[in-house]
Amino acid sequence: MPSFPTLEPGDAVAIVATARKVDLEDLTFAISYLEEKNFIPLIGTSIGLSNHQMAGSDQERAADLMNQIKNPKVKAIWCAKGGYGSVRILPYLDSEEIIKNPKFLIGYSDVTALHAYWYSLGLLSIHGQMPVGVEQKTKASLATVFHHLMGESISINYTTNQYFKEGLATAPVVGGNLSMIYSICGSGFNFNTEGKILFLEDLDEYLYHIDRMMMNLKNNNLLSNLAGVVIGGMSDMNDNPIPFGKTAEAIIWEYVKDLGCPVAFNFPSGHIQDNRAFIQGGIASLEVTKTSVKFKQSLHGSA
Repeated sequence: MPSFPTLEPGDAVAIVATARKVDLEDLTFAISYLEEKNFIPLIGTSIGLSNHQMAGSDQERAADLMNQIKNPKVKAIWCAKGGYGSVRILPYLDSEEIIKNPKFLIGYSDVTALHAYWYSLGLLSIHGQMPVGVEQKTKASLATVFHHLMGESISINYTTNQYFKEGLATAPVVGGNLSMIYSICGSGFNFNTEGKILFLEDLDEYLYHIDRMMMNLKNNNLLSNLAGVVIGGMSDMNDNPIPFGKTAEAIIWEYVKDLGCPVAFNFPSGHIQDNRAFIQGGIASLEVTKTSVKFKQSLHGSA
């Protein structure tokens, strides 16, 4: 596993748009935050570009990301916004350059496609809040991103809800947006989940499609031999005129309740106000009891 230097004052953090288009004014809060922390914000060439919904063409977004990878001043790359489009730039990325210049990539939701790509190269990344809309999230949403970037450990403790399986696991954490993981099944870019703690979250999906995606993960053996399961926000779900009959959480529970590993729901990460960060591929400790969930992780414990 390549070494990832932690951020220090004076280091540059590049902000790029790998998916939906983003205007510079949307980044005002994030830029100010970086400056207050004595980091240098570098604005990528994809910011301000427009190609219908996306921030320029696939080639333009990929070129911006690769330029930040090659820039020796840049220590971390912060994806500005999700939406859709990150998966489209994968064919235009240079894996050899990315491996030669390992840098933390930060984002969630649509950026799950890039997390999976980084993971396929044996690289760590950070599943965490993006710049657009960050001011509307909890302070911990942003703080946990930079705790990880600066090599500090994080601990997340909360009360168990009705869906849980007791147990203790120490293993790498992988995953992200369920729809994105579903979309790259069979592509060669997807996560190897065996022996891992699998994290899932999603937004604005039909309940029957949650079931379809979970069945797909099961059929692709992504739910086999897991060390643990952590379910984050399942937000703003939709239903048909004839109800599916279960919530998203209840649907997922049917697929994970008989696994021989600890299971925790209601984890504070995803399309929710409290969107805590974790290190993709980094080793974490997960303890689930009848009353509580304890999750601990640090860069120094990563693999």
